[in-house]
Amino acid sequence: MRTLTLTTTLWLTVAAGLPALAAAGHYPPIADYMMPKDAEIALAQSAAPASISEHATLKLLTASGYETAREGNNGFVCLVLRAWAAPTYTPATFRDLVYDATVRAPICFDPVATRTVLPYYALRSKLGSQGKAPDEIADGVQAAYARGELPKRDTVSFAYMWSADQNLGPGIGHWHPHVMVFAPYYENAMVGGNEFGSPLPQVTDDARTPFTVVVIPVDMSLAVKARQ
Repeated sequence: MRTLTLTTTLWLTVAAGLPALAAAGHYPPIADYMMPKDAEIALAQSAAPASISEHATLKLLTASGYETAREGNNGFVCLVLRAWAAPTYTPATFRDLVYDATVRAPICFDPVATRTVLPYYALRSKLGSQGKAPDEIADGVQAAYARGELPKRDTVSFAYMWSADQNLGPGIGHWHPHVMVFAPYYENAMVGGNEFGSPLPQVTDDARTPFTVVVIPVDMSLAVKARQ
């Protein structure tokens, strides 16, 4: 019962924080999405355990998109996603997160996700930074995938999101460190039908599409603090 209560509270808190963004329907200045270089590097590296992030490629957001700040040697790529990484289709409530310039989502993609998933988030970021609304971003992603301009999602891959300093939006904030599993066409029943926000595996984004995300929370003691 406690887990259900916490989950319901989380949903309501998130939902309450988003209508203002949706009603505004416009983006803050692009400068509000930017970070000082050293702070962004530190935050990106906090996405995964040091044994991974210290050898990963680091990318930083610039006015022209993500650019490499450091080449790694382990195939992982770490960066800080902004709110443009919100779900493409479902849950619809979260799509308006794109307008929230405070979101900072450090993530570290494994080698497979670097190849198959990172281009998707790069495109979403490009479209969002151009001022495209959620429907326009969804249309752009869908068209690019259909034309073969985005890699096909034909296998499972994953990414770390273990930063203690992540900000995932209204009502969510730091939440749990967690693993993102990119599992094409999954639905929540396939991982047990667990409640959103619970400490159990759950489908969070875009169920039954190529862009489905399964989130697996991990113990809070594994959260990584950003260190400049």
